[in-house]
Amino acid sequence: MSVFRIASAVHSRLRSASLVAAACVFAGVLASVPAHADDYDATLKDIQSTMGGVPGFVKQFPKAGLPGAWAEVKAIELSDKTALPPKVKSLISLAVAAQIPCTYCIWSDTQDAKRAGATDEEIQEAVAMAALTRHWSTMFNGMQVDFETFKKEMGGQ
Repeated sequence: MSVFRIASAVHSRLRSASLVAAACVFAGVLASVPAHADDYDATLKDIQSTMGGVPGFVKQFPKAGLPGAWAEVKAIELSDKTALPPKVKSLISLAVAAQIPCTYCIWSDTQDAKRAGATDEEIQEAVAMAALTRHWSTMFNGMQVDFETFKKEMGGQ
């Protein structure tokens, strides 16, 4: 494997923004689980092995939550054995990041999408879809459109 390919793979796995976002979602739940030094140390070793290094922000994350947060990121985002291919996951993440907005995520997701084969046009369309969804959500909610009527008019039950 070439140095460029290894660096690209390491960079692809260096999904700092996504790790932070996923970890934040579950931090409250995971904080109630007692942390074991062995679990934390094993997680740092796995991050090192997977990513080729341990980013500084990882060491800032609560020790009690890191093992669970890392397991989730590996199982969903970094795995190629999920229902969605890496390109689709990166484009979805980019679209969400554009709406949050999260500069870290936007940068990282754009890089990951490109590495996964996304074209500039696909990246632009993912962001445009996020904007379009946000626009219509604002309209429906702001105008207080009745949800049951909406479903009926849109062909739902």
